[in-house]
Amino acid sequence: MSAVVTEDRQPFGGGGPSRLVDRVRGAHLSMLPALGALALVWLVLGVIDPAFLSAENLVNLTLQSAPVGVIALGVVMVLLVGQIDLSVGSLSGLAAAVVAVGTVNLGWPVAVSILAAIAVGVVVGLGYGLLSARLGVPSFVFTLGGLLLLAGVQMRVLGPAGSINLPFESWLVRTVQQGFLPPVVAWCLVVVVVAGSATLHLADRFRRLQADLQAPSLGSIAARTGVLAVVLVGTVAYLGTARGVGYSVVLFVWLVVVADVLLRRTRWGRSVRAVGSDRRAARLAGVAVNRTVISCFAACSGLAALGGVLAAGRLAAANQGTGGTDTYLTAIAAAVIGGTSIFGGRGGAWSALVGVLVLQSIANGLTLLDLDLATQQMVTGTVLVLAIVVDTFVRRRRET
Repeated sequence: MSAVVTEDRQPFGGGGPSRLVDRVRGAHLSMLPALGALALVWLVLGVIDPAFLSAENLVNLTLQSAPVGVIALGVVMVLLVGQIDLSVGSLSGLAAAVVAVGTVNLGWPVAVSILAAIAVGVVVGLGYGLLSARLGVPSFVFTLGGLLLLAGVQMRVLGPAGSINLPFESWLVRTVQQGFLPPVVAWCLVVVVVAGSATLHLADRFRRLQADLQAPSLGSIAARTGVLAVVLVGTVAYLGTARGVGYSVVLFVWLVVVADVLLRRTRWGRSVRAVGSDRRAARLAGVAVNRTVISCFAACSGLAALGGVLAAGRLAAANQGTGGTDTYLTAIAAAVIGGTSIFGGRGGAWSALVGVLVLQSIANGLTLLDLDLATQQMVTGTVLVLAIVVDTFVRRRRET
């Protein structure tokens, strides 16, 4: 754990260009290629078809990204501890089926159906964690089996019809499909987020100064807060010219922020990175390795189930195609493209957001250009391969 504590005590902020480079390397270096790819994709698609950058299309893009983004956030958790979950797509489909059957066939309240679906996901994740931590079974093996098993359970839950439509008057469907923040609430939220971010940075600066550690300068805090304000104000203002910011998008971003805080500012988050970086060293340092791995699998499966619930609300239906192959491939690819290492220990919650925006932007733009599915898959596959090459290169640089 000493290495992890040392990382927490490293200075950040102030000190010229070399200090800035160190901060980037230590924090978000893995996301830079993804951010560059996102900017390039938006630039190219915006030039080819200006409709891509229209406010209405970007609103659709954000709504499309939310369900798979939530699933990708869970994938980030297991990748950070050096594991993988291939069944997130099937589990999201099963969760959608549970919501549909519970609400329509069994007459449960929507909230109860949602809680039941998420509970199913958490239980599955706990089972995966026990198989990995207690028995040492490779996660690739048992999650591949889970992919097939859960897909079969999904078919059985849906029954002979194979499809169940959710009523459009359901608050789940109305919230996910047609729910948008009122302008006043959106702007108030921007103020709260910017003020909260500045307060946290100032509190962190005070804590470090009290401990006689190097702290970020007030200018650095002001610059970071200013950049955040510009991004949020620009996003809310531009999307507000169309329908605005959807509730499901707010939920996704909120989950990313919570996960980011947990991973960067808590003992559990440091344990996650320690286990992913070197499990043996983490165990010798006193980290509860088994508990950490189990918690990550539970979080991954719970988020996969929540993603399935959002997908069911967006489509107003659950069928045998919900959570198909494209879902788990896109979720895993988004996590990797966003900068989370497949070797464990490196990455973060924001990787899910950036990665899913890259993939959904490609899919959305190519659809606008009326290109077929084969072209979309070839472009996505190429981007994924490039992301893995960059990940491998960065890992080797860190080891030398």
